[in-house]
Amino acid sequence: MKLSDVDIEKCLASGRISIEPPIPVERLGSMSVDLTLGREFRIFRHVSLPFIDVGGRDNLYQMSDNAMECIIQDDDTPFYLHPGELALGVTEEKIFLPDDIVGWLDGRSSLGRLGLLVHVTAHTIDPGWRGRITLEFVNIGPIPLALRVGMRICALSFEPLSSPTSRPYYRRDDAKYAGQDGPLASKIHHDRGE
Repeated sequence: MKLSDVDIEKCLASGRISIEPPIPVERLGSMSVDLTLGREFRIFRHVSLPFIDVGGRDNLYQMSDNAMECIIQDDDTPFYLHPGELALGVTEEKIFLPDDIVGWLDGRSSLGRLGLLVHVTAHTIDPGWRGRITLEFVNIGPIPLALRVGMRICALSFEPLSSPTSRPYYRRDDAKYAGQDGPLASKIHHDRGE
């Protein structure tokens, strides 16, 4: 059962859920909070790799940090996402979840109607998450989209767990993105035992 706006406000007031900087009341919906777009993006460089080994078995062709470049936008300069293009972005806000609440990230319907996917697969924000949220953008529309720093980009809702998890994200050994402050490239090559 997801938290209503009343319960979200209580959790924010008590500090059980923390959003920094604090969100204005206008960005609180009936059961979610709107988050805004930060200024950092990652895009793929044109590289000579024939493929990326997502199974991690071929060390020569595993994803490396230099396969993507970081772009930092000025407040007034839009980031253009072209049709069929994948880019990583990040929320302006840092989110801190307790060990007994999971977050659910959703794109905004108005942006989806223009062809913008905000999360390709990663919509679960684990209990114990601490940091900014990486957004996986894809433009499936026919026209480039201009994304601007500070625009409302996604909604985050919250759901209590039946009990606190014994494996909050910040304590897990396999937490590849713990405490991230910007959009990090894939670290699938850090997966264990595959």
